[in-house]
Amino acid sequence: MASRQQIKRRIGSVKSTKQITRAMQMVAASKLRRAQEAAIGPREYARLARQILTHLRALKDEASGENNLFTEQNVSRRLVIVIASNRGLAGAYNSNVIRQMIDELKADKAAGVTTELITIGRKPAAAAARISGAHVLASYEDLPDHPTASELRPILSSAVDAFTEGEFQAVDVIYTEFVSSIRQEVRVQRLLPAGFEEIEVPADIARAKIEPSVDELLEAATLRLLEAQLLQVLLEAAASEHSMRMLAMKSATDNASEIVDDLTLAYNTARQAAITQELAEISGGVEAMK
Repeated sequence: MASRQQIKRRIGSVKSTKQITRAMQMVAASKLRRAQEAAIGPREYARLARQILTHLRALKDEASGENNLFTEQNVSRRLVIVIASNRGLAGAYNSNVIRQMIDELKADKAAGVTTELITIGRKPAAAAARISGAHVLASYEDLPDHPTASELRPILSSAVDAFTEGEFQAVDVIYTEFVSSIRQEVRVQRLLPAGFEEIEVPADIARAKIEPSVDELLEAATLRLLEAQLLQVLLEAAASEHSMRMLAMKSATDNASEIVDDLTLAYNTARQAAITQELAEISGGVEAMK
């Protein structure tokens, strides 16, 4: 059994760890409030963007020109954008995304599809580097929770240029959707071809008059709507990360409290045993002197 001094030192060490995890929990909770507002606010706009893209895809055959951002093809090469974190200590946030990335790579390999990756965050980049045969086209780190259009544009441009040049026939995004502060789900969302994922189009959008023409609207709106979709998944991922980090640090803080309680009980038991031993020795000495 450990000595009282060893138990006391361990109690102090666990209390110090508890202070750190408690502080990290509070920081994550503060960031979560801002990230949650940022993710939920434009969610309706992103949904509307997908509806418009779906409608424009249905109208593309009526246009006089050709916009291959909407063209569905047989997929032999696929680009996957993987969004996770730069840091750990966020529960299963990173591991869930990485597991989904590995599943996608395995499924593509089995189907004879060549897959390349764009990683956002150090964790998916490090995981991809350890996977045999995984090829990372580009890696982005240190994106803020609320990226600007100029920060998003290099990522979107890389995907769009590669798609329009025929290097890939599909572009998907793996991210974590923020459902609630206690529930987050990993999603795989199709980004290109634009409007490929079928979604119900409201009657008011279907009846809308296109001016000046479908061609010009496709040219002007498609990239902006794709940008809105990419921004939304990044906001969802940021909110999910802060939520899972807050829950992980709360769990660590609660565990530390339980360990301190157990160690305190062990310390008091050892202290009581020592006092009892001392009393027994004193009593034995008194009896020996009689």
